[in-house]
Amino acid sequence: MEAEGELLLAGGGHSHSLVLRIWAMARRHWQRRPAARITLISRHSTAPYSGLVPALVAGLVGEQAGAIDLRRLCLVAGVTFVQAEIKGLNLQTRELQLEGRPSLRWDWLSLDVGAETNELAGAAVAVKPLDPFLEWCRQLDQPNLRIKGGGAAAVELALALRGRGLKPELLLRGAELHLGSRAANRVGERLLHRAGIGLRRHSPAAAPADLACTGSRAPSWLAAAGLPQDQRGRLLTAASLQVLNHPGLFASGDCGVIAAQPRPPSGVWAVRCAPTLARNLTRIVSGRTLRSWRPQPWALQLLGDGGSLGPRPQAVAFWGPWALGPSPLLWRWKRFLDQRFMDRFSSLKAMAGDRPTPMACHGCAAKLAAGPLQDALARNGLGGGTPGSAEDAAVIGQDGQGNLLLQSIDGFPALVSDPWLNARITTLHACSDIWACGAQVRTVQAVVTLPQLAASLQANLLSETLAGIESVLKPLGARLIGGHSLEARGTPVGLSLVLSVNGAVEAGRLWGKGPLRPGDGLLLSRPIGTGVLFAAAMAGTAQPQWLDGALATMQQSQAALVELLAGHGCRACTDVTGFGLLGHLGEMLAASPTSCRVTLNAGQVPSLPGALTLLEQGLTSSLAPANASALTLLEDRVELQSPVDGARQALLIDPQTCGPLLAAIPADRIDAALAEMETAGFPGAAAIGLVHS
Repeated sequence: MEAEGELLLAGGGHSHSLVLRIWAMARRHWQRRPAARITLISRHSTAPYSGLVPALVAGLVGEQAGAIDLRRLCLVAGVTFVQAEIKGLNLQTRELQLEGRPSLRWDWLSLDVGAETNELAGAAVAVKPLDPFLEWCRQLDQPNLRIKGGGAAAVELALALRGRGLKPELLLRGAELHLGSRAANRVGERLLHRAGIGLRRHSPAAAPADLACTGSRAPSWLAAAGLPQDQRGRLLTAASLQVLNHPGLFASGDCGVIAAQPRPPSGVWAVRCAPTLARNLTRIVSGRTLRSWRPQPWALQLLGDGGSLGPRPQAVAFWGPWALGPSPLLWRWKRFLDQRFMDRFSSLKAMAGDRPTPMACHGCAAKLAAGPLQDALARNGLGGGTPGSAEDAAVIGQDGQGNLLLQSIDGFPALVSDPWLNARITTLHACSDIWACGAQVRTVQAVVTLPQLAASLQANLLSETLAGIESVLKPLGARLIGGHSLEARGTPVGLSLVLSVNGAVEAGRLWGKGPLRPGDGLLLSRPIGTGVLFAAAMAGTAQPQWLDGALATMQQSQAALVELLAGHGCRACTDVTGFGLLGHLGEMLAASPTSCRVTLNAGQVPSLPGALTLLEQGLTSSLAPANASALTLLEDRVELQSPVDGARQALLIDPQTCGPLLAAIPADRIDAALAEMETAGFPGAAAIGLVHS
């Protein structure tokens, strides 16, 4: 019988990456997947494929070639993606503890959290976790390197660094390499000798080194959980991959080992166990009998020379007691196997792109277009149908101290699958209406619409959403004072959040959208481009680092800019959201004398990384075509300082979620304001225009 509950996949290693791929294929072709709400938690949005790490270090492949896009993989598989650092788990409360955000509850938990280098004494950096090591490699500029270790990772990385023209040396604790057999050790030593890599035998344990490749252990927080472990800290499992005596927990990859069939850590076994893990996670949710997995006795190891032996890369092969190579043919075989593995994930991107119609965007790009909105308002005598006739927030009264009280409302369907992060983004977005009026946020009420799910899952979704709202309000000294919850019945609608935000500002300090005055300079507080970036995310064409950068920018509160801009004589302000930069500039002009015109330096409008690249490819948000009506401003009241290409024009009408503030301050204060904004943590702010008559 199908059970509804929370299935957490902790870590984005090879096992879980392949499990997600299997579920993505099943979801597309057979609609089969566990009935549980599934969440993947990973510290990064990409997972490096370990088989390509040496080639990446050697410079033989680019960074994107060896990275699995976890956010995209989750989207195709219908899985929630949470980017967070795992710091522990509580077996009693069944909670996974995360850094900087609330814990997540589970009914079933699968762990593939990788490993940490075993011994770091005297070394500057460790090879595991991989991400800090790869960052170290990017910045590496010293020619001579000492590497602790004599296993396959140490040998292959030494060869890769030699292929980059550096001079590595291996520091061995004993006299021999540790490549699995005598034959492998002999081949490894010949390979190192030919590459000119020295071996320092019987090196003291505390000898100084630059890099440690001294074996691995499971993360230390696993030991604190009180689960059964081997001497490496790996969780002991049954053949079903369930942790011994804990049927709701699974472990695979470098953090787990079958107790009755121990094997050394290897990506080969992590890959091979994935189909069984996927089946068993599906079966345990369904209440069916689990299957067993038997790892093969030996794992094939193919070690590349990193180009250290000449222009034609070579490789060696180890299989049990046998060793072959080095040979260019073995290198070609290794590249074929690595590429075949990565192709499994790139093919999923094409699968998602064959929909007959484009997917409608979420976030603020889901708002109603300006045309029908103005038409409906005009019919009912609300705002007269004139753009800019309504301010970002309405004045609803005064408090006992004479401060003006403001109210605004905003919200949209979930932009991201992580309910905590989505609530944080939505709250920051809604608060920007208050900040754009020069006010501070005091209280918020929320309307949360939840999908039809089991009661426990709805409780979890609501709890995570409320925690995301609070993560924004608490630093502001603001309060969540109430709200309402709804269930989306009989529709495919997922999570959505609407917020009513209340603020206050001293009388006489209220900013409107206008009027603009000749001599004003226009200042944009941060880059734009979220509309096209998240449209590309849905289409599978956005690079992971672009989305990471956009989300980091969107999560930055702009509350501090209120006092900063006021100190530089801010006269008018708005926030740039769904109607795009040009649409909201049009609202400011509509609230100004008809004689006012703006010279806009479109080339100075800052864009988020990747946005212009995508716009040049012709990709746009689903709301962008409706925003194109604002381009008539370019013929009427906005003059471009210099000709701009189509991508730059498209950027001007790109709908924004958590967009920047667009402020008018005296032009002679622009430079000082920008310098202060950079100090305050807004280095992307820019002067983009000048108001004149």
